[in-house]
Amino acid sequence: MENLRDRESAGMPRSVHTFHIPVMGTGFSIDTALRVAKYGISSVLSLVDDTLVEQMRQFHSERAGEAYEPITNKDPDARARRITAYLNLLDRLIKRQVEALQSSAFKPGSEITRYYDLLPDSELKQYYADMLATEDSQEKEQRQQELRRRAVPGSIDANIMTTLDSELYINGVKQPREFSDAMSALRGFANSTLQSSMVLSAGMNPRLYTYLSKFEDFFPDETGFIKKKIILKVSDYRSALIQGKFLAKRGIWVSEYRIESGLNCGGHAFATKGELMGPILEEFKDNRTALVGKLHPVYVKALRAGGRTPLEKPGEVLVTVQGGIGTAGENGFLFKYYGVDSTGWGTPFLLVPEVANVDEEHLEMLAAATIDDVELSNGSPLGILYWNLRNSASERTRRRRIAEGKPGAPCPKSHAVTNTEFTDIPICTSSRAYQKQKLEHLDKEGWSETQLKVVKEDILAKACICHELGGSVKIINGIEPDAQPTICCGPGIADFSKIASLEEMVSHIYGRISLITNVNRSHMFIQELKIYIENLRKELERYSLGLSARTPVYLREFKDNLLEGIEYYRRLGKQYIREQKTRFLDDLNRLQEELQDLPSAVLVSSGS
Repeated sequence: MENLRDRESAGMPRSVHTFHIPVMGTGFSIDTALRVAKYGISSVLSLVDDTLVEQMRQFHSERAGEAYEPITNKDPDARARRITAYLNLLDRLIKRQVEALQSSAFKPGSEITRYYDLLPDSELKQYYADMLATEDSQEKEQRQQELRRRAVPGSIDANIMTTLDSELYINGVKQPREFSDAMSALRGFANSTLQSSMVLSAGMNPRLYTYLSKFEDFFPDETGFIKKKIILKVSDYRSALIQGKFLAKRGIWVSEYRIESGLNCGGHAFATKGELMGPILEEFKDNRTALVGKLHPVYVKALRAGGRTPLEKPGEVLVTVQGGIGTAGENGFLFKYYGVDSTGWGTPFLLVPEVANVDEEHLEMLAAATIDDVELSNGSPLGILYWNLRNSASERTRRRRIAEGKPGAPCPKSHAVTNTEFTDIPICTSSRAYQKQKLEHLDKEGWSETQLKVVKEDILAKACICHELGGSVKIINGIEPDAQPTICCGPGIADFSKIASLEEMVSHIYGRISLITNVNRSHMFIQELKIYIENLRKELERYSLGLSARTPVYLREFKDNLLEGIEYYRRLGKQYIREQKTRFLDDLNRLQEELQDLPSAVLVSSGS
């Protein structure tokens, strides 16, 4: 156990699991930490919806027998204070859970036994097995005391989607910028008692990143320990380097780069220019040491300029990956070949009621879902592609409003207000106020009949996700029984149909059992490639209609990157892929033909 103690004394993570549960919507993982952190599993909650955060604080305070003092919209700095109060509540409750777990008996069905039974094969798991096999009572007791100490919780991490940074208006007056959505959420996290990580996603927000340096918890102490770490969710190496350097110049170290598939994920999808996960991971694998080497001198200089004494050696930098992972074989390959430190499993956990908040109606829908039941839509008011369950209550309500001639949704929370086309104060493109005016102005914009049909579909597709993504948890907990949930599962939901326990899903991840029910499932790399080819097809259709902002150069680069990715996968498949190798290579050949057959003169370069 000595090397584990060394890691602990150096302030390094004491992760006992090799997977994490990413943020899922605003409500699906909002209290997941209360279910899994005590078992050493890290998870991420969203800080978008502070109204929901406050409702969950009331719910869990009352359930735990704690006094609850409401923080209303009229209170000063309400958004930040709500987030701080909820995170502090989670911190307190989980610490109590861990204390109870550590003091429970080592017997079948106990919490501490469940903790160790869930673990993957590891040094710690072997130590536990040795304890069980020990017959000497004194040695057994000593080992049990060590195992109690080693039963540490998973991290209670929080996510800020940096593009969701609406300004705060009070009585029509714009408030100072530190009261914007993202900056208030950051302040709420920074002022909490948590020792965990902030996950920043959706690209760089310079004013938010600069604001990080206002809070002491993001800086290292004299031992190098950082109480609140930064995780950057990135889609490629270049983004990691640019964002990492921006933060390093402000004395902020990125402790983890969380690579997510551009399109094969849940929720919002940020397409790369045809750059696929495999080649992106390869670039990180080849440049991981160089990345740290480039950033550390910048970081040291910034710390010294701020009057801080940096350590000579760089802090730990983890590289993790998520998006579309479905089998233990794929999971293991990511560790073995690319050397990642952890993998993220999101969508499959939507089928685990003791982990994620999905109401009964939608849980049954998810269990029965096929690939045709999910779509990569224009449903997000942020103008970003978005994975959506086609027949969710939210979608049915959206279509009913359109049929009744009343398109658009109420806008109760205003977290996605970005449009000033018709108003001085920004409004949301999914709102009734916006859609009514936009539809009335379409005839003046000179669209052809074909263009008008597509433009109108785009307008009407927008859904009120900042409110409706929290619908399931409100139904489950009786907060809003008639809520109309949006469900943001990824396409991987089609591979699973069993409503599972935590033990079953963890065992699936670690290869002890398999929960895959789709016998025709493609490899995760193939599935991502399919989605990218379909995305390019749609981009070409929009371009041909004069509705795309993409240039011919962009579209050709997109195709070229996909072709390069196919060649990379062909080499990889021949040498390293073991799971369904023949099918993997056959799928590559078929998809290459599909890509080459895409009908567009735009894709034929002048040099061809």
